Amino acid sequence: MDKKMIARINELAKKKKAEGLTEAETVEQKELYKVYLAEIRGQFSKTLDNVSIKEADGTVVPFKEAYSKQGQ
Repeated sequence: MDKKMIARINELAKKKKAEGLTEAETVEQKELYKVYLAEIRGQFSKTLDNVSIKEADGTVVPFKEAYSKQGQ
Protein backbone atom coordinates (compact mmCIF):
# COMPACT_ATOMS: atom_id res chain seq x y z
CA MET A 1 0.00 0.00 0.00
CA ASP A 2 1.48 3.30 -0.99
CA LYS A 3 1.57 6.54 0.96
CA LYS A 4 -1.01 8.18 -1.31
CA MET A 5 -3.61 5.53 -0.43
CA ILE A 6 -2.96 5.88 3.28
CA ALA A 7 -3.14 9.66 3.00
CA ARG A 8 -6.48 9.36 1.19
CA ILE A 9 -7.84 7.00 3.86
CA ASN A 10 -6.84 9.50 6.55
CA GLU A 11 -8.27 12.41 4.57
CA LEU A 12 -11.64 10.66 4.20
CA ALA A 13 -11.69 9.68 7.88
CA LYS A 14 -11.10 13.30 8.95
CA LYS A 15 -13.74 14.58 6.55
CA LYS A 16 -16.22 11.98 7.78
CA LYS A 17 -15.81 13.22 11.35
CA ALA A 18 -15.86 16.90 10.43
CA GLU A 19 -18.63 17.21 7.87
CA GLY A 20 -19.65 13.80 6.59
CA LEU A 21 -18.99 12.09 3.29
CA THR A 22 -20.84 12.04 0.02
CA GLU A 23 -22.17 8.74 -1.22
CA ALA A 24 -19.27 8.42 -3.68
CA GLU A 25 -16.73 9.15 -0.95
CA THR A 26 -18.34 6.55 1.30
CA VAL A 27 -17.99 3.94 -1.46
CA GLU A 28 -14.39 5.00 -2.05
CA GLN A 29 -13.62 4.77 1.67
CA LYS A 30 -15.05 1.24 1.89
CA GLU A 31 -12.98 0.12 -1.08
CA LEU A 32 -9.82 1.65 0.36
CA TYR A 33 -10.48 -0.09 3.69
CA LYS A 34 -10.85 -3.43 1.87
CA VAL A 35 -7.49 -2.95 0.17
CA TYR A 36 -5.89 -1.81 3.44
CA LEU A 37 -7.22 -4.77 5.43
CA ALA A 38 -6.15 -7.24 2.73
CA GLU A 39 -2.65 -5.75 2.90
CA ILE A 40 -2.53 -6.02 6.69
CA ARG A 41 -3.81 -9.61 6.64
CA GLY A 42 -1.19 -10.53 4.05
CA GLN A 43 1.59 -9.00 6.12
CA PHE A 44 0.36 -10.80 9.23
CA SER A 45 0.26 -14.12 7.38
CA LYS A 46 3.83 -13.58 6.16
CA THR A 47 4.90 -12.82 9.72
CA LEU A 48 3.34 -16.07 10.93
CA ASP A 49 5.31 -17.94 8.26
CA ASN A 50 8.45 -16.92 10.15
CA VAL A 51 7.22 -17.91 13.61
CA SER A 52 7.99 -21.31 15.10
CA ILE A 53 6.64 -23.08 18.17
CA LYS A 54 8.72 -25.23 20.46
CA GLU A 55 6.65 -28.27 21.44
CA ALA A 56 6.75 -29.90 24.86
CA ASP A 57 8.93 -32.69 23.48
CA GLY A 58 11.50 -30.13 22.27
CA THR A 59 10.70 -30.23 18.56
CA VAL A 60 10.28 -26.95 16.72
CA VAL A 61 7.45 -26.67 14.20
CA PRO A 62 6.17 -23.78 12.11
CA PHE A 63 3.35 -21.87 13.81
CA LYS A 64 0.79 -22.60 11.12
CA GLU A 65 1.51 -26.33 11.36
CA ALA A 66 1.25 -26.30 15.17
CA TYR A 67 -1.96 -24.27 15.00
CA SER A 68 -3.54 -26.65 12.49
CA LYS A 69 -2.73 -29.64 14.76
CA GLN A 70 -4.44 -27.88 17.66
CA GLY A 71 -7.71 -27.61 15.77
CA GLN A 72 -7.90 -31.35 15.07
